[in-house]
Amino acid sequence: MSASRHGWRRGWRRGWRRVSWIGLLIGFSAAVDGTARAQSPSQADDLARQLSNPVASLISIPLQSNLTQGYGSLGAWRNTLNIQPVIPIRLNDDWNLISRTILPIIWRPRTHVGDPSTTGLGDVTASLFLSPSRPINGLTLGVGPVFVLPTATDPLLGAGKWGVGLTGLVLHQTKTMTIGMMANHIWSLAGPANREEVSNTLLQPFIAFPLGEGRTLSVNTESNYDWVHRQWTVPINVQLSQVMKLGGQMLSVAAGPQIYVVKPTGGPSWGLRFSLTFLFPEK
Repeated sequence: MSASRHGWRRGWRRGWRRVSWIGLLIGFSAAVDGTARAQSPSQADDLARQLSNPVASLISIPLQSNLTQGYGSLGAWRNTLNIQPVIPIRLNDDWNLISRTILPIIWRPRTHVGDPSTTGLGDVTASLFLSPSRPINGLTLGVGPVFVLPTATDPLLGAGKWGVGLTGLVLHQTKTMTIGMMANHIWSLAGPANREEVSNTLLQPFIAFPLGEGRTLSVNTESNYDWVHRQWTVPINVQLSQVMKLGGQMLSVAAGPQIYVVKPTGGPSWGLRFSLTFLFPEK
């Protein structure tokens, strides 16, 4: 491969990294400087409250950038941009079906001397939650299947296996707090024999505190247990978010740190998360 082509690929990767998270920083700055606001504090607070509920009847498209550091002997940085559309479907007066999809675009750097780096699409995860339209004894519930599609454009970016499993959610929401738990377990179903089997459990407890005027402080952990390698990965995420209106579009911007309190050998130590969420409330 020619030197000019190598240079083009390096330039493209650098450009992609900048677009994937610096653009989200710009959106966060717009919220902070107060030049764009929601129509009213009550509307902003209502949308912020719905965003704290993963199975709320709110169409949203989050763009979430996770910039993490500490991979391999080089202590490398890695960036994953998750495109996460959430689409609720009203089945009848009593039941909703909520689709949550995660489409990751990954920049994976060299983690050891001589290793390759690559950028591309990872495996897609799609979850469906069947949820009562109203809380039951103060609890919002959801349960359904979860699927993993082997869409990775490079073997380094995905498991290479079709996956299936179960997912569920329970939460309690008041005017001053939202607390709950999402969880799933995924088994590999089919795929190349030369790729490892998959058996992963995800536990995601979360708590969110509304601060008024569309602001929310949230804390969660996305704890993953790999049953094949018997290894936990436990990041703690803290985020401050703001609902705003830019032109005619309702948005939520958020940012915060990630600290990995348990990690596999060669895994990340810490990171930063930025997100920009497009909101489409019912009119």
